[in-house]
Amino acid sequence: MGAVKSVIGSNGPQDNSLAKISFGEKLGYGVGDMANNLIWTAMSMFVTYFYTDVAGLAAGAVGTMFLIARVLDAFVDVGVGTMVDRTKSRYGKARPWLLWMCIPFGIAGVLLFTAPDLSAAGALAYAYVTYLLINIIYSAINIPYGVLSSMITQDPYQRSLLNIFRMVMTLIGILIVSTGTLKFVELFGGGKHGWTWTFGAFGSIAVILFIITFLTTKERVRPAVVEKQIPFKRGLGALFRNKYWVMILLLNTLFYGMQAVTSAVNVYYAQYLLGNKDLVGLLSIVQLIPMMLGLLLLAPIIKRFGKRNAALTGMGLMVIGSLIPTIDPDSLTVVIIATVVKALGQAPLMGTIFAFTADTVDYGEWKTGMRTEGLIFSASSFGGKTGTGFGGAMVGWILAFSGYVGGQTALSGAASQAIQFLYIFLPAILCALCAVILWFYRLDKEYPKILLELQEVKQMG
Repeated sequence: MGAVKSVIGSNGPQDNSLAKISFGEKLGYGVGDMANNLIWTAMSMFVTYFYTDVAGLAAGAVGTMFLIARVLDAFVDVGVGTMVDRTKSRYGKARPWLLWMCIPFGIAGVLLFTAPDLSAAGALAYAYVTYLLINIIYSAINIPYGVLSSMITQDPYQRSLLNIFRMVMTLIGILIVSTGTLKFVELFGGGKHGWTWTFGAFGSIAVILFIITFLTTKERVRPAVVEKQIPFKRGLGALFRNKYWVMILLLNTLFYGMQAVTSAVNVYYAQYLLGNKDLVGLLSIVQLIPMMLGLLLLAPIIKRFGKRNAALTGMGLMVIGSLIPTIDPDSLTVVIIATVVKALGQAPLMGTIFAFTADTVDYGEWKTGMRTEGLIFSASSFGGKTGTGFGGAMVGWILAFSGYVGGQTALSGAASQAIQFLYIFLPAILCALCAVILWFYRLDKEYPKILLELQEVKQMG
């Protein structure tokens, strides 16, 4: 039995944490991640290319910058999570952060894709400052956004549906950025200024979408025990007693590392292996349409087989899809087939990964008697951003090691092999490791009992 039953206290009026969530609230919550991805997807998909081929930075220096940013993110994320846990307002503890940070987020996205005419050292310094800035602000809006999902509902199926809405809107954001960015850049005149104006538009849309999320959502879930401020040291200790959170932390790190590698290398693979960088838009559509279809079909699969089994099967499919291009790496047809298979495999984990994290909040409360949504989501966010950083860094380092030089017309054999390794084999390895973690994840089976005990404690309060 969890520790929560030994920490019962007065809990105020009965909550409605198991209430059915309306379509409008699910959609309103979902558009928040569309806002996130108008900038975040661009960071994953285009920022390496922007730095090397537009701003003129060395690939190795860019890779190192990504890694340094992720180390600093450890402190930022945990700090933000702690502040969210201590936030008290008439709007709740997570929602107000969306209102406070949406405009800074939009501005930081514009600054990220601006390249002033500076010396080589000045350009690198500007890249460091703006890249670190967007990561700090992203933490300050994305962590509360994630926390919000654990506070809207405690019903596991409703939580999964909420996450599916989030992922569908995420994919729409990804589709807009992946297929539209290069076109918008040219529409706005091309060159450095084209990038700046493009992200001025994306940043403005992101601000509006976050405001919609703020206005349409509601925090319902309250702690089962006495709601009081938990000291950081105690909260951190409880975090590492939560075995399922540790598993999801590792899963986040590997999964987002895989996504970062794939996103960053796509434009290089399209330009140098397939012969046309504009194919990145086609490949994005080929990926996102079956992924969206998979997400739309995911709810009954989760209801029948559970989140863990759906995600585990998907990772197996991802491994197979990642290796298909070995048949003929230069064939667009083969790459399209591989992309469709990978997309169908990726959908189950995309549709469940944040629901997994929300479930670990309830498990942690049941296990330790402490409910720390902000700390749990911030630490998980750090795992995701660490994976993204390492993924991006590996792309930069491996390209640099192979002798790749930005803007070159002819590709060396070593550089071609490096791009193939990054596109084919590294994602397959990372997906296989994700499958290993999911194999040992058992919270789906234990959750009904945990939720029942938490509800009993609330009723006894």
